[in-house]
Amino acid sequence: MKHTYRTEEEKTLICHRLNRMEGQLRGIKKMVEEDRYCNDILIQLSAVENSVKSLSNHILEKHLYMCIQKDLGEEKEEVIEELASLFKRFNR
Repeated sequence: MKHTYRTEEEKTLICHRLNRMEGQLRGIKKMVEEDRYCNDILIQLSAVENSVKSLSNHILEKHLYMCIQKDLGEEKEEVIEELASLFKRFNR
């Protein structure tokens, strides 16, 4: 299994963003339990989706500059397949 070293600052940033998303999801669950209007729930779901995409893009960017760049420098060709797979997954 591969691992990525992240600084404490990076881990904190990611965890704060994940905590915010958790809070958003709990809020949406409460809205459903309270029979809130569909449009309001959909707006909140869209906000969560945008948060997830934003964090995914942040982690992808870090991955490109840290992991991929390192592997390319070490001439590990399988990294190209990994990268192609990531882009296919992101473009669904």
